[in-house]
Amino acid sequence: MSEETTSMSDMSNLPRELCKRLNHIAVAVPDASAAAALYGDAFGAEVSTPQDVPAHGVTVVFARMPGATLEFMQPLGDESPIAKFLAKRPSGGLHHLCYEVDDIYEAQKRLCAAGIRGIGDVAEGAHGNPVLFLHPRDCGGVLIELEQVEEA
Repeated sequence: MSEETTSMSDMSNLPRELCKRLNHIAVAVPDASAAAALYGDAFGAEVSTPQDVPAHGVTVVFARMPGATLEFMQPLGDESPIAKFLAKRPSGGLHHLCYEVDDIYEAQKRLCAAGIRGIGDVAEGAHGNPVLFLHPRDCGGVLIELEQVEEA
């Protein structure tokens, strides 16, 4: 196993309940409003208004259904990571899973100790909460976003 990957056995020192719940599933698309509207019309999802998130180079629209929230992301400019993603997959596709955590800095510390790398620093996400992305090479090929969400 290379130094860039972490085996499941290396994760035995992680707390069992680091993540509280799945917050959303993110999908990269060329037109976030159109994708969310499809879920509103076909599945009866509650669709948010588009929101630009310049720090992440995206415009997002959320489609909320009982038990699931989808985040549709479209590029906010040519330098957006989502523009690069769509250059390889013009129709779009699954981008990341977002899990809620109580303390993003504690989660970052524990995951780093287990060999799971963050991508960049903790930043403000679409909901104004702190978020951190985890490297897909360390997470079974899946880009993971952690979001610190306060209890309502």
